[in-house]
Amino acid sequence: MENTKHNEEETIEVEPGSTARMIKKIKRHTKKRYTSEEKIRIVLEGFRKELTVAELCRREGIHAQVYYSWLKDFMEAGKSRLQGDTLRQANDGEVKDLKKENERLKNVIGEMALDINLLKKIMKK
Repeated sequence: MENTKHNEEETIEVEPGSTARMIKKIKRHTKKRYTSEEKIRIVLEGFRKELTVAELCRREGIHAQVYYSWLKDFMEAGKSRLQGDTLRQANDGEVKDLKKENERLKNVIGEMALDINLLKKIMKK
């Protein structure tokens, strides 16, 4: 066994060949947060099929289940976005403009109704 000194006080005994296992264990317990851009990059790379999913996941340090979860989220977001193009929400400016136009048209209709009533009265005389 190798002895490794840390801080001149503490001695840790390390078995030969166990360094790789220790690093894997530390990595497993150190959860990396991926940005949405990183997730998209990884999922798109999986679409290209240059590497198998297993190779891609190994290279990126993620579990295949995590990759498939991101893939599912990616596909659902794309589907929602495509559906959203036909069922888009109006923004505040558009709503305000439409309300103004609606009010203006109601006033025009009211004025025309008054004109029609006036013309009917004139024709009766």
